Amino acid sequence: MKFAHVPVLVQEVMGLLKPKPGERYLDGTLGGGGHTEEILLRSSPDGRVLGLDWDEDAVTAARQRLSRYEDRLTIRQTSFEKAKNILTEMNWGQIEGVVLDLGVSSHQFDDAERGFSFQTSARLDMRMDRRQPLTAFDIVNAHPVAEITRILAEYGEEPRARRIAAAIATERRNRTIETTADLAEIVAKVKRRRSHGHHPATQTFQALRIAVNRELESLNVFLERGYELLRPGGRMVIISFHSLEDRLVKTAFRKWTQSCLCPPRTLRCDCGWSQKAHRLTKKPIVASAEEVRANPRARSAKLRAVVRI
Repeated sequence: MKFAHVPVLVQEVMGLLKPKPGERYLDGTLGGGGHTEEILLRSSPDGRVLGLDWDEDAVTAARQRLSRYEDRLTIRQTSFEKAKNILTEMNWGQIEGVVLDLGVSSHQFDDAERGFSFQTSARLDMRMDRRQPLTAFDIVNAHPVAEITRILAEYGEEPRARRIAAAIATERRNRTIETTADLAEIVAKVKRRRSHGHHPATQTFQALRIAVNRELESLNVFLERGYELLRPGGRMVIISFHSLEDRLVKTAFRKWTQSCLCPPRTLRCDCGWSQKAHRLTKKPIVASAEEVRANPRARSAKLRAVVRI
């Protein structure tokens, strides 16, 4: 299956990132290469990009799509949380810009074998990096009920997490829960109806995907000191697609733009913190109605950006 991923908010990203010739950029979520291609075009003739993605299919597709830029593009199959180590290995030092598009690609949802979607029946998998051992199958069939409850409540914000976890436990005592269809059916029986037009299993599948891929942990690791990747004047643009991601980005960017982290009414600052960045977006930028019509998955995208001081 051809790797398909339509990048969102491309013009808005470029307007904030401002790629220029001779500069170096990180695309930490390479996907199909849409944002990277635009950066390479705008930073021609000698701008360079490091593209990271943990999905082998994405890496293969991006190498094919961007082969004409191979002298200016370095691609690695890994998570963006490893970005600092790789930049150090490459002797790049601090760079001019970073972009993260945290969305799951259309390819991952549409390829039944990947086990991301309840739209088709496939073995429960959900790994973005298929080199890792943990799958959704493992969580559903082997994790304690309390842990499944936590995953559904915390990562899926699923109000019926306890009941769904209990139903999973009951079912797996009788048989192995093999497929996405099996799991979707269990959840549907608990919830019995669609919520706000969504399939009743939407939140459960989101939660399992996040847990399998350690998505929030990876984002937290990156955001802890992500500003260190940027030179003064360097810009970071992050696109999130659900409230958990956006909350982490918003919180980190707020911290970076503060000059002190001491509790309110502290008489004397002793936190040792200094301001790292200025916000470029007071509120998140969202996709236009035109873009949403062309690419419905852009509907939930939220873009935030900062500039290093």
